[in-house]
Amino acid sequence: MGLRSTKCQLMAASLCVMLLGLSIATLSTVTRYGLHFSVISNVALESSSYRDIHHAAFYVGVFLSMTLIFAALLSAVAAVRESRCLTATAFFCFALAFCGMIPALCWRYMHSTEVEDSMLDVYDLVYEEVRRNGSSSKRHELTLIHEVFLCCGKPSPLGDTAAVEHKMCHPGTAWAAGRDCLQEMHGFLKKHMGFVSTLLSITIGFTVYGMVLTSFHWFSIHFSNNLDRKGKYTLQGR
Repeated sequence: MGLRSTKCQLMAASLCVMLLGLSIATLSTVTRYGLHFSVISNVALESSSYRDIHHAAFYVGVFLSMTLIFAALLSAVAAVRESRCLTATAFFCFALAFCGMIPALCWRYMHSTEVEDSMLDVYDLVYEEVRRNGSSSKRHELTLIHEVFLCCGKPSPLGDTAAVEHKMCHPGTAWAAGRDCLQEMHGFLKKHMGFVSTLLSITIGFTVYGMVLTSFHWFSIHFSNNLDRKGKYTLQGR
């Protein structure tokens, strides 16, 4: 009964981990190729820290999602076939994913402003270049940023941004309301990073649950096999 209960729980946990792995893969793809992120990445300098963070987030997300999906498939097959080898491999994959998500979640809270600062730095560089040189090649890129984030310009203590905003912002609701691009980027990243934190926290919980189930399943199979052999004898002729 204990082995049967563990198998049912392991199958259910495998399904949840599979869905979480697919969610992380989707989120990584959105982070890499989403319009809000790609429009900033395209104008960032090669030496910008934003490019490094952007690429690292994508590759870490892909690694975690593939590890979780592989662990879910292995644990499901191990539950059906009652294989100790597959169960041990699934446990190893769960542990590997856990070791990858803990540093990612810690980095998220310890460097919470680094992503935002790097994105805002890119916008500041493009904006200041267009402000100093109206015929700059960055003019089209700045207009595209305004259209994607539905914002226009930024506040300046010098008060000399009105000319730039009239040239670079199309008359409409965003420009008429004076929506600050720095505030819009801050709000967008806050929502995105909050979703990332929630998804990682839930996935870590299911990963620990998967490690517990796979370890218990391995011991259940091991002792079940020993009990099946207990008391059985083979008679040999003289």
